[in-house]
Amino acid sequence: MDQTGTCDYPPNDPEKSISSNQEELPRMPRSVQAVYLKPLKRKARYGIPSCDLQLRSYNVRNVEFFADFALRAAYYLHLPAIGPIPLPRITERWTVPRSNFVNKKSQENFERITLRRLVQIHDGHPEAVEIWLAFLRKHAYYGIGMKANVWQHESLGVGKTMDVSLENIKKALEPRWAHFGRRKNLETSERVYEMMNQETFQKTSDAPLSGL
Repeated sequence: MDQTGTCDYPPNDPEKSISSNQEELPRMPRSVQAVYLKPLKRKARYGIPSCDLQLRSYNVRNVEFFADFALRAAYYLHLPAIGPIPLPRITERWTVPRSNFVNKKSQENFERITLRRLVQIHDGHPEAVEIWLAFLRKHAYYGIGMKANVWQHESLGVGKTMDVSLENIKKALEPRWAHFGRRKNLETSERVYEMMNQETFQKTSDAPLSGL
């Protein structure tokens, strides 16, 4: 304050104060900033379909949220994803009489609308697609139904390899199918017979089992 009684304060610049406040606040991580943005997507190179995931729900908010979550999971698993594609609604209606006898004409109508979204995966590796679906099943959201159609591509001559693998599976399953319904196999029965022929067991029993 000078002799005339006036005070000299520095001019208040709002831009400088806002910039200083922004500099003081810590910057949010990129992963947190990405939550407020649209999910990133990878471009498909060949466009070969690998999986079609259909999401169903009675609530728009739930199905949109989980579709966004599925797209983000596909991006971090390096899966090119397309969607969410809105599918036609499924509308179901029921008419139920409110009362009987004289008041039979008094009826009430009920309606249920099922919302659907489609997420497509192109050029995805089968193992990566399985991991993606398992991750979605593990972190399933309430009120969401999932239906997945998965395509797997094999090289030419796959029928011969399938025949060979089928024969190997039959050989591996034959000893197990022979004792189907009984919780024992040949090894356990032979082991039991050896235990019964031991001296300690024969001493406690009435007669030896050598004649069996």
